[in-house]
This record gives sequence, C-alpha cells and structure tokens, in this order.
Amino acid sequence: MPIRHRTIETNGIRMHVAEAGEGPAVLLCHGFPEAWHSWRHQMEALAAAAYHAIAPDMRGYGATEAPAAVTDYSILHLVGDMVGLLDALQLEQAVIAGHDWGAPVAWNAALLRPDRFRAVAGLSVPYAPRGPVSPFELLRRAGRHRFYQIHFQAPGVAENELRRDPLATLRQTFFTLSGDVPEAQRWNPDLPEGGFLASLTEPPALPAWLPEAELALYAETYRRTGFRGGLNWYRNIERNWALMAPFAGARIRVPGLFIAGRRDPVLGWAGRALEALPQTVPDLRGTVLLETAGHWVQQEAAAEVNAALLTFLKGL
Repeated sequence: MPIRHRTIETNGIRMHVAEAGEGPAVLLCHGFPEAWHSWRHQMEALAAAAYHAIAPDMRGYGATEAPAAVTDYSILHLVGDMVGLLDALQLEQAVIAGHDWGAPVAWNAALLRPDRFRAVAGLSVPYAPRGPVSPFELLRRAGRHRFYQIHFQAPGVAENELRRDPLATLRQTFFTLSGDVPEAQRWNPDLPEGGFLASLTEPPALPAWLPEAELALYAETYRRTGFRGGLNWYRNIERNWALMAPFAGARIRVPGLFIAGRRDPVLGWAGRALEALPQTVPDLRGTVLLETAGHWVQQEAAAEVNAALLTFLKGL
C-alpha cells in the first residue's frame, strides 16, 4: 500500500501526516504511546474501499511538533489541530475516528464542530460528557491516589521512567494491556510503589499482532522524541474539565460508532460511560465489543475493526 507523507501547518504547529487512498476523508487519531502507524491496517482497508485515510502524528508525537508549554496540550488545542488539518488539506468535512487518547479528541471534535466532522468512531474509550465533579476529585473521593493518570502528572517523573529503555517500556505496555496477557497478570491502573513500569508484565514472546519490526519502529520513534509530548495530554485532564464547562452533559448529535475489546482494562472504569452511550450519542449506529481483544483493538483485531468501520461508513 503506497503511503504518502507530508508536513502541514495547523493551529500554530507543524504536523506530520500520513495518507493513503482517494475518496471521502476519514481522519484517524492515535493514542498513547503510539504514532500514526498504529492505524496501518485501517489505512490499507480504507484506501482499498475508495476512502482517503489520513493519519497524523498527533501533537507532541513522532514527527509532529511538541510545544514546550504543558498548557498547549488542552482538548481545545487538540480539536483545533484536527480542524486546522482539514483546512490545510482543503477538506470541508471528514469522518473522524480516534483510539485511546485519540478517542476523546474524536468525540469532542464531533461535539464542538459537527459542521466539519460528519460522523465519529471511538475506539477503546467511550464518550463521557463533562460531569459536575472533576475527574481527579472523583479519584480522590474514591481513595485512588495511585491511579496511573495521577502518577503521570509531575513533569519529569514518568518521562524519565519510560524513556530509560523505550523498547522494554513499549513491549511491556503493549503486552500487558492487550488481550494476550493471562488473566492473573491483567493490568491494574492503580499502580504499585514502583510506578508505571512496575505494573507491567514482560511477555514470553511478542503477540502475533505486534511484529518485531513494528515494535522496533515504535521504539525508534520514542528514543528520538521521548514521552513528554504524550504525557502532557494527561497533564491537561483537570484543565480540560474546566474548559469544557459550557458543554456539561452535552450530547453528540452526529452518527457514532464505538469499538472496543472485551479484555480492555479501560472498560473496567469506563463501564458507566459505555452503558450510557445510547443516551450520550443518540445517533449511535453500533457498539462492537470484540471478545479476545484488549486495549490495542485496531492492531489486535484489525480485520474485525476494519469491517466495523467500513460498515459504519457505508451506512452514512
């Protein structure tokens, strides 16, 4: 599959964009700790089905700029990046899909700019409208002071931990949050004293869905960039809650789709949001839960995700 690469200007930063195919635009937003190529299987399928697949390195990742200020990674910046990307490519509209942290970007892009994003697919993280209590206050009330998102807040701490050996960090992260990990070793987001890496399991062998060459590509990317850009997204969780106050309880009105693996640990704390999707996304066209997949669903179960996305797109 021929992949085209270019660098665009969007929302005050230079952004690397990978593209494949021609036709109606489908914008693919990756999560942490990933890069544009986490969508490689979907790009191939979309291009073959006569769609224009667009997969950027998101703000702070890969070959895209990583601003120095933590405050430059708010949800409004991230949605603005996607609007500016459409402008740079001279596209009036796109369907937007997002995985992991890319899912809140996609959901909120559809919420804030339904004129530009005509439909939305979220992978692994369901839409959750802004509630009356901030996310970290809810965690504090529940006594979950070692939740991984809290661990990621102090600048420099997680960066230094994760970049000591990017290959080992990524290998263990991908395995431990996947559907391949044994039940007894499933990931617990409430971290032990040793930090994030101490919560992970070393795989006996790489899963079939993660070839050694692909893992090496991820590792080389993070050796070059470090992890600060992606971690700064987590450092805006409370700021995002404040910024989204005008949209408290807001519903997404464009057509929506949700896809996740049943073995994804995220569903362990996002269950209520998943159950509420028919109310929070009234034009929800489907919820697809894949039995054996974990968190990296579009890589672990590429064929099933491709089929679900193409069915959704053809129904629009």
